[in-house]
Amino acid sequence: MKTGLKMLPDKQYEKAAECLKVMAHPVRLKIVDILMQGDFAVHQIAELCDTSPNQTCDHLRLLKGHGFLTSIRQGRTVYYKILSPQLPGLLGCVRKNCKL
Repeated sequence: MKTGLKMLPDKQYEKAAECLKVMAHPVRLKIVDILMQGDFAVHQIAELCDTSPNQTCDHLRLLKGHGFLTSIRQGRTVYYKILSPQLPGLLGCVRKNCKL
């Protein structure tokens, strides 16, 4: 076995794999792209993603549940914003390396 290799701790690989599993959906990637540009309400995100508000809520709930997003209620409207500092870097990687 070769020694002196620069590798991450196993916990970091596990955390990265979990993040990638959650983000492995085009709508969730699009949501992050939208939220990198500001805070948006569910109905705005749904319209920009061309999805129903219910579908959008499901994606937002998953992202929030994994600590990627946070929400702020203003009156009857809930606004979402990015909480995880890793998401902009992940989307930057996607932009750079997954071009058509």
